[in-house]
Amino acid sequence: MAEQSGAGPPDAGDGVDSALDDLAADLSAGASAAQRRLYRSMLQTVAGLAAEDTEVIDLKVADSALAEMSEAFRVFRPFRRERKVTIFGSARTEPDHPAYQSTRELAASMARAGWMVVTGAGPGIMAAGMEGAGREQSIGVNIRLPFEQGANTFIAQDPKLVEMRYFFTRKLMLIKESDGYVVLPGGFGTLDEGYELLTLLQTGKAEPAPVVMLDVPGGTYWKGWDEFLSAHVEPRGLVSPDDRSLFTITDDVGRATDGILGFYRNYQSCRWVGDLLVMRMHTAPDPSTLADLNRRFADIVSSGSMRLSKPLPPERTVGEHLDLDRLVFRFNKTHYGRLRQLIDALNRLVD
Repeated sequence: MAEQSGAGPPDAGDGVDSALDDLAADLSAGASAAQRRLYRSMLQTVAGLAAEDTEVIDLKVADSALAEMSEAFRVFRPFRRERKVTIFGSARTEPDHPAYQSTRELAASMARAGWMVVTGAGPGIMAAGMEGAGREQSIGVNIRLPFEQGANTFIAQDPKLVEMRYFFTRKLMLIKESDGYVVLPGGFGTLDEGYELLTLLQTGKAEPAPVVMLDVPGGTYWKGWDEFLSAHVEPRGLVSPDDRSLFTITDDVGRATDGILGFYRNYQSCRWVGDLLVMRMHTAPDPSTLADLNRRFADIVSSGSMRLSKPLPPERTVGEHLDLDRLVFRFNKTHYGRLRQLIDALNRLVD
C-alpha cells in the first residue's frame, strides 16, 4: 500500500545511457516492462554513484544493504502466499520467564492456524516464538552482534534463516513480509521496532495490519507505556486518539491470537488504483450497512462516497483476488487510525 517516492536516481550522464540500456536489456530478458524499468533505474543509480566518485565507506554500505535485501528476498520468496506473524521481544528473556511461555503458546496457536512465525532468530522471545511454531513454520532474520552467539537452536542452519549486518535491513524484512505483529516487553531494540512499526502504519507506509502488545498475565509493562502515551504524548497533540486503533494491549494469549486472526475474518487486503483505495473482503455490506458506513466514515473520504465494486482493470490484468468483493473510495491518506476502524467494522459483518 506504500506509495513510491517521486525522487529518481541520480543522472549518470548521457555518455552511459546507451550502455545502461543494453546492459538492462541483457539482464532482464523475459522480465515484465515494470521489472525492466526498475532494473534500468537501479543500474543508473549505480552509475550515478560512480560518476559522483562516492567514497568507499558509502559504497560498502550500499553494496552490503543491497546484497542483504537480495538474499532476504530469495529466502522469503517461496512463502509469499503464506500468512506470517512477526514476533518482537527481548533477547534477554529466560526460558522460565512467563513472557517466554506466553510467546511459545501464541506461536504454537498461530502455527496451528496455518501461519508462519517470523522472528529475529536470536535468544529470548525470538527463540520462544520459533520453539512454539516449530522449525518448519519458522523464518529467522538474524542480526550479527559481537555479544550474542548467533541464531537460536530452533532455526540455526535452516535454509529459512537470513543473517544480516544492518538493523535497518533486518527491520525492513521483519515488517515487510508479515501480515500481523506481536510485541512482547523488551528493551531499546524492541521499543524501536514497535515504534517504527506503528509509525509505518500511522503514515500509510505499510499496509494495514493487526498489532498486539502482549504482556505477561497481570503485567504492567504495556499499561505503563499506554499511560505514558495518555499523559505525555496524546495531550500534546503528537498522536491522534484514533491512532490507538492501530494496536491492542492484552495479557491474554487467546485474545492476542484472536486479534491477529480476526483482522482477516472478512477484510483480506487493499491496494491503490490511481487515487482510489480498493479494500477487498469476503462478504460485502448490504445497501443499508453501506449507507451507514458512509455516514460513519465520511471524514476519511476526500470526495464522493464509498461504493461496492467488482475487480478494477489493473487488478484483472494481474489476477488479484478476482473472487472477492471490493469497497472502493477516495481515502484522504491521513487518518489511518480511522481506516483501521473501518476494517474492524467490515470484520463485524461476519461476526
